[in-house]
Amino acid sequence: MASAEDDFPRGGTPGKASESKTALPVEVDNLFKSNEKAEPKKRKVASKDANKKVKKQKTVGTNEDDLKLNAAAKCVEILHSKHLKEGTLMLGCVKDVSDFEVTVGLPCGLQGFLSIKNISDSYTKLLTEQLNSIDVEDICALPHLFHPGMVVRCVVAKLETTKGGAASIQLSINPKLVNKALTSNSMKVGMVLSGCVESLEDHGCIIDVGIKGTKAFLPKKADTDKQNSNNELKVGQYITCQIKEVKNDGRLLQLAANPLAVRQALAESKQGWTLTNLLPGLLVKATVKEVTKHGLLLGFLSSFSGQVDILHMEQEMVDSYSEGSKVLARVLYMDPSTRLVGLSLRGYLVQPESRINTIPACGDRIGEVVQDCKIISMHHMSGAFLELPDKTVAFVHRNNLKEYKDPSHVNKILAKPKHTCRIVDFSPMEQIHYATLRRTVIEKPFFRYHDLKPGQIVQGKVSVMLNHGMVVHVSNRIRGLVPHNHLSDIVLKNPEKMYAEGMKIKCRVLSVDVNSQKLFLTRKKTLITSSLPLFLSYSDARPGRVSHGYIVSVKNFGCIVRFYNNVKGLVPAKELSSEVILNPEEVFYVGQVLKTRVLQCDPAKEKLILSLKRAMERETEETGNAQFHREVGKRLEAKVLKKSISSLEVSILPDDVRALLPTLHLSDHVSNCSLLRETLQEGDTVSDLVCFQQNTKQIIVTKKPMVIWSLEEGEAPKDFSEITVGMQMIGWVKNIIAYGVFVEFPYGLVGLAPKSAISDKFIDNIATTFQVGQTVIAKVTNLYEEKKRFLVTLQISEVTMPEGSALTRLIHAVQERRAVTEMIATKEAKEPYQQLAALSVGQRLKLVFDTEKDDKGANFKSDELVGATIQANKHHVMGIQLTPGQKVTAVVLYVDIRATTVHVSLLSKLVTKKKMLTEGSKHSAILQHIDKDLAIISVDDTAQLTFIQTQSHFNEVNLTASEKLLEGMILDVEVVQPSCEQLQGLPLLSWKRSRNKGLGKPVSNQMNADTGYKFGEILQGKIRTIKPTSVQVALKDGSTGYVHVSQVMEAAEVSPGSFPTSSVKVGSEVTGRVIGGREVNSTGLLPISHPRLKYTCPELTLIPSKLDGKLEVESYTAEENLRSLKVGQEITCFVSKFHQESKSLEVTSGPFVSGSVELLAMITDLKDSSRLEKMYKLGQAVQAKVVKVSLKPQRLSLSLTGIYELEPGGITWGMVTSMPPHLGLVVKLPFGCTGTVAITDLADAYKPNPLAAFSKDQLLRCYLLGSENGKWQLSLRPSRLNPQTAKPAKDSEILSLDNLQEGQLIRGYVKSISEQGVFLRLSNNIIGRAELQRSSKYFVNNHKILCNHLPPSTLLTTKIVSIDRKEKLVDLSLLTMDTGKPDILPESLHLPLRLQGEDKNKYNLERKKKRPLSESEETKNESEAPKKKKKKKKKKKKTEKMEKTEKTEKTKKTEKTEKTEKTTNLIDNDSGVEVYFREEEDQEDKDTRSAAVNVSSSSGPIRLQVAAEFSWDLGLSSLKPATANKHVDSSDEEDQDESSKSQKKTRRELALEKKLAEKALTQREIELMDPQLRPQDAGAFERLLLASPNSSILWLQYMAHHLQATQIEQARAVAERALKTISFREEQEKLNVWVALLNLENLYGTQDSLKKVFERALQFCEPMPVYQQLADIYTKSDKIKEAENLYKSMVKRFRQDKAVWLSYGAFLLQQGQSDAAGALLQRALKSLPSKESVDVIAKFAQLEFRYGNTEKGFAMFDKVLTSYPKRTDLWSVFIDLMVKHGSQKEVRALFDRVIHLSVSVKKIKFFFKRYMEYEKKHGTPQSIQAVKEKAVEFVEGKGSVAASS
Repeated sequence: MASAEDDFPRGGTPGKASESKTALPVEVDNLFKSNEKAEPKKRKVASKDANKKVKKQKTVGTNEDDLKLNAAAKCVEILHSKHLKEGTLMLGCVKDVSDFEVTVGLPCGLQGFLSIKNISDSYTKLLTEQLNSIDVEDICALPHLFHPGMVVRCVVAKLETTKGGAASIQLSINPKLVNKALTSNSMKVGMVLSGCVESLEDHGCIIDVGIKGTKAFLPKKADTDKQNSNNELKVGQYITCQIKEVKNDGRLLQLAANPLAVRQALAESKQGWTLTNLLPGLLVKATVKEVTKHGLLLGFLSSFSGQVDILHMEQEMVDSYSEGSKVLARVLYMDPSTRLVGLSLRGYLVQPESRINTIPACGDRIGEVVQDCKIISMHHMSGAFLELPDKTVAFVHRNNLKEYKDPSHVNKILAKPKHTCRIVDFSPMEQIHYATLRRTVIEKPFFRYHDLKPGQIVQGKVSVMLNHGMVVHVSNRIRGLVPHNHLSDIVLKNPEKMYAEGMKIKCRVLSVDVNSQKLFLTRKKTLITSSLPLFLSYSDARPGRVSHGYIVSVKNFGCIVRFYNNVKGLVPAKELSSEVILNPEEVFYVGQVLKTRVLQCDPAKEKLILSLKRAMERETEETGNAQFHREVGKRLEAKVLKKSISSLEVSILPDDVRALLPTLHLSDHVSNCSLLRETLQEGDTVSDLVCFQQNTKQIIVTKKPMVIWSLEEGEAPKDFSEITVGMQMIGWVKNIIAYGVFVEFPYGLVGLAPKSAISDKFIDNIATTFQVGQTVIAKVTNLYEEKKRFLVTLQISEVTMPEGSALTRLIHAVQERRAVTEMIATKEAKEPYQQLAALSVGQRLKLVFDTEKDDKGANFKSDELVGATIQANKHHVMGIQLTPGQKVTAVVLYVDIRATTVHVSLLSKLVTKKKMLTEGSKHSAILQHIDKDLAIISVDDTAQLTFIQTQSHFNEVNLTASEKLLEGMILDVEVVQPSCEQLQGLPLLSWKRSRNKGLGKPVSNQMNADTGYKFGEILQGKIRTIKPTSVQVALKDGSTGYVHVSQVMEAAEVSPGSFPTSSVKVGSEVTGRVIGGREVNSTGLLPISHPRLKYTCPELTLIPSKLDGKLEVESYTAEENLRSLKVGQEITCFVSKFHQESKSLEVTSGPFVSGSVELLAMITDLKDSSRLEKMYKLGQAVQAKVVKVSLKPQRLSLSLTGIYELEPGGITWGMVTSMPPHLGLVVKLPFGCTGTVAITDLADAYKPNPLAAFSKDQLLRCYLLGSENGKWQLSLRPSRLNPQTAKPAKDSEILSLDNLQEGQLIRGYVKSISEQGVFLRLSNNIIGRAELQRSSKYFVNNHKILCNHLPPSTLLTTKIVSIDRKEKLVDLSLLTMDTGKPDILPESLHLPLRLQGEDKNKYNLERKKKRPLSESEETKNESEAPKKKKKKKKKKKKTEKMEKTEKTEKTKKTEKTEKTEKTTNLIDNDSGVEVYFREEEDQEDKDTRSAAVNVSSSSGPIRLQVAAEFSWDLGLSSLKPATANKHVDSSDEEDQDESSKSQKKTRRELALEKKLAEKALTQREIELMDPQLRPQDAGAFERLLLASPNSSILWLQYMAHHLQATQIEQARAVAERALKTISFREEQEKLNVWVALLNLENLYGTQDSLKKVFERALQFCEPMPVYQQLADIYTKSDKIKEAENLYKSMVKRFRQDKAVWLSYGAFLLQQGQSDAAGALLQRALKSLPSKESVDVIAKFAQLEFRYGNTEKGFAMFDKVLTSYPKRTDLWSVFIDLMVKHGSQKEVRALFDRVIHLSVSVKKIKFFFKRYMEYEKKHGTPQSIQAVKEKAVEFVEGKGSVAASS
């Protein structure tokens, strides 16, 4: 029995076979099965023994089926996460590997995580050793051990629940856990085990299989897979092996790791597998026991049962499985507790050759939303299969079929024919996508990190606040970090007060890293609300654009500003401000949001140069306006941002400038305006726009063709002064009123057309004449100069239509309708729209008659137009008999795509074959169909249909019913064009009602050039004109061809300097071949009749070798040509244009390729720069080398100097761009490079003021020293440029520290001066420092003194004191004793000399001695009486007294001397700067001591105050008694004793004694009267209260006395006594007691007791102070809710009191509720009198500065002072706040505004005085001088005004 229990523990787990070789596998399955079938009824009457048995069986199951060991399941379902238990064995596939964790895909779409600590014991030990060692570079990380697609056996180590409620599965592959059930005795040959490499040996490696007492060895020869070679195996690596040999009863195993053999190894019964030790991944032979709807039940290993869910059946063989069939299956999972075994039949798991793919064949589709999906099968316990539109199958888990809390409705889901799903994951174990039908998941805008883009606005919830930032959850799967400096526009000291967990916030994405799943967000309001263009890449940062960014680093050379997606740029120091900023760190801080303007950008090098001062100059609007003034007459393109009923908000491309496009400006036809507005959507691009009006607020653009034409032709007056009587202008109806029509024109001009001047006909109702937005032609009739108004007439008889304008207007109307059709067809990708868009007027259709309409018309249907309505009215089926189902032929009259309706006609004269029309012929036409502004007519019997306008004139008023065009009406027409391309080939006609006679013949046949020539076709022609870069050829058919200069002659015959086009002559006949097409603008027709019509002309070649028709001609496209060019390649080009301004050359190398050559890439000699235009003439051939090729945009950079790149050691030309004194020269180099010339590399001999010899744009020969970070270091030394002819260098070039020696004299230029010393530039890479004490013999306590006398680039001689070659530091000396040169500071400054050594100590001692002598003498002079002589005794006594005093003074002097010596030692090793501050601190200490003495010596009665040992903490701040500190001179008693001992005293001693006696008497009186003398008992208090019954302070001290003894009730009683005792006239004293009582109840009482005291206080005191005191008490005790409720009551009760609103506002701002404070301000302004508004706003602005947002406070002050500029008191307050909170730049700007106010001179003088004080304290000598100059300018201006008056 003992052996049986060991073999079959707990529930009968089958054990290994006995020694008799007879296995009993069949009995294992039924080991605990009862042979008798027990019925439920029998169990109720069973015996006690039977009941006990039943209870035992219940531990396994509750019925007969459950009692079976590993019994077959009733219903097959997939594995759910809720069924998982710790210890479940599973087969998984690695999905992703990170440094510390492996993501494993598990069966049935589950996902687990394998931590680095759950690999194996040997790997954990190795990691510990490596981490404890010094060298951590050899750590074997997880990516070295695992790879995606790797199959592993794992065990569920831990089940956790995340914060969001999702299950988290922690896995382990530790062999001790995976092979936990295996023992040494159970090892058999052929078994497949998993383990981890424990150690690497010479002949193989030891594998940890986790079996106690068993060692496994894997020899090298046993491993045949290259991927798992022993040479590549690492400790901890997971490996699956097969047992080849078992020794010593399983204690020693020899393994083999051939992957193919391992994958095809079968698990057999003889290997002794049991349900306890069965492992996932085993391949078994199985038999199908039962086929169910949701899966299969299998039997394997003779006695075991398992299940195959629907996901792991081969989908192609689902119908072929039958009971009893044999299959190969692989174990997927095994639950040791329930004995549930999951198997898989999928080929990629069973077949040994196949592998698992972690990426699907259709690509990564996770996150994709798919519509029109169909459910192909439903498995209610598992989920459903979806078929996507592309026939891909996805699986939806049952939990994802419905919302989380919704009940399950399977039938409702199946009833829907189509579904919309979102793909949420891809399972490698099932090789299928998992999807969800939850609307909440589908509608989420962000599902993965891939969905987020930098710059997007996102909503999220605050998760947790960390030290480095705040974690925000954008969705369940996405979380981002808001760095600490991005929590607000300003730095938050306590961000936890502003953000609470779960708070919903709006953020903007800074950057997102999809691979590492890192998301960075910002909460800076300026960035979130910014309307400026975003810099998402370096290509977005085009020069001139302005955007918001934030500072990430502040350096001496400038600030680094970052934008989105890690785009960052540098703001050089000179571009930070218009004022000189010596130390940017004092002005700017990291995280500060700034508006910057792009100066330079190189996207290839990711180099961006920015400017703050140019952005702060607010030039954006002026620049934009100026730009658009220049662009008037040119077409613009814009993107729709937002739609409204009346307008479209657009962004002009490519500069993203905001503009407004009114709806009525979309077309000249009002009916088309609404169609276009409805069709255009946000994000669509609109072309052919022109700005017609702009102001400081917005830019307004138009798309009206006639208005655009007037602007382009310059016929629109820009100002009232340009309007003259009789002028004709094109405008539009702005408004219609009773007495006339207002007409608006470009540039904002508006005229009035009176009722009498509207029409030639009598107008009864003016409201029905015109439509608002209608384009009209107006003629000026009257001008009123005074009011700048004018009248116009709209009478058709008074105005003249531009020639051809009516037909041009028709063309535009048809093209606009066509554009609407195409846009709808593009956006509505459905059947009817695509087919309807392909229809055209006059097209014939095969239709089938369907039904008859109510108006006797007919409806038709067509197989090609399913879903569309096809109809014909009664006029178009007249005389035709129709029967249902009859097939007919119809012609299309009109297509209304918005209504999906096609209007057709069955009239025989329209359906017949069309006849051609001739130009100029006249015909009669019939109106067939009318649609608003357009009508369709048919011409005679030609079957030709075309469009006409229903109104023949712009100014035509709405016609009466008798005057309107009707269907069937006959018109007289004249053919203008038989076939008009703009009308889709329909004829262009003019009709009789037109007052114009129509257009004449087209000038030429050029418009027919688009009839087309074939590529490679050979043509004959005659040369018409010759230009330097092209030849125009007249072809025989009348069209025109063009020949590029490169296609005139063979390339070999073209020599540099020749002109190929000079080889041909005008009139000569040539033969050419078509090699492409060229777009040409039409110049033959008037712009008004054919605006911007383009057509294509053939591009020809005349090269003889290309004229052979048998040879193929290469296609010439710009992109292909550019791709064929390589950098450095030499090509032949032809000069096409010389740009005088930029001194650059434009060249062309082929018909479609052009390039540019900059100035520096053209010259080899300085003389060439002045005669470039003569050197390079148009059409001249030149040899050039390719410098750079760009495809987007298509650009080619060339060089004519033979050099195409810069190399170190070379010499090139450069142009000076700037000359910073501290640096040298900034030089522009060829090929877009830049470089710097250090000030030490300008010459071989240094000169003072070396930059004076250079100027901006000067050309220089430069020697290239080297390149660093894309910037070249240059040299102008003659010894570098001309080493053979140059003279020896006086100041030799210092290349490194090796060229320097200690004690060497050397010259250098001042780079900068700071507190650390004077920095000298010795070479371009070496900077030395002379400390301040080594800079001058004078004592300098402020480095600014040196700055004023040593500007940058000052030449100095210095001596090298020391060189630290390790740290690369050079210490210098500028002292005269070292250099032999005069001191750098002049004597005229009268600075003290810097003493050294003993001299300095003597000087300090002398100062100490002099100080007490002078004091004694002063005392002596004051006390000495005018006596003639003194007695010897007195003299003796005095001598004794003086000796005592001297002794005391010597002791003090010794202490001071020691302190002085310490300070002296510090001074000797200091620069002198810090000493200045120490002296200030000493002075402050003296001031403090003197102040203390003054306080102590002050006399007079002092009010009682509460003792220091007790503090109310709250509310007592309102009690404002005078306080004084008590100081007792401890030496008084000694002096008195001493004086009493002396018999006779000097006069001075007597006076001193008298003074001390008076002082003692006063002190005693004060003590007797001082309430601060704390009584020790109640009796003392009672005696004091008898003397001062009305003193609230004394009563409060009495209360405090009781509270210290925790006598709460006694303290209350004292308060009540005080309220009764204090006189009713002492209101303030009573209020103090009430406040104390409120404090007491707040601290020690209940809410009810506090409420009662409060109500009583309101009865006896003024209500307002009581409310305020209680609110303060609540606030200080952190009872925020109670305080807020009280404040709400206060503003209702005391709404007329300004102080209440201010107090409430301060409270809200202190709590961080800035928005609520803003709303409160608006309420206050409504409640308070209007005269208080300005003061209230100012007070709230001050509160914003103190507690809230300084930017908001600035804006509020700025707005108030803009409206009330003469409130100088507010200006003063504003200046004080800005000095405290603002930057120097902002303060100076504010002062500049103030001094220009139009107020009295006295007030301006006051502000100038303040300005000067500010500059003296914070500014520089230059800024002080600037203020003085402004003051002089102001005085002179006032003087000139007075003189003129």
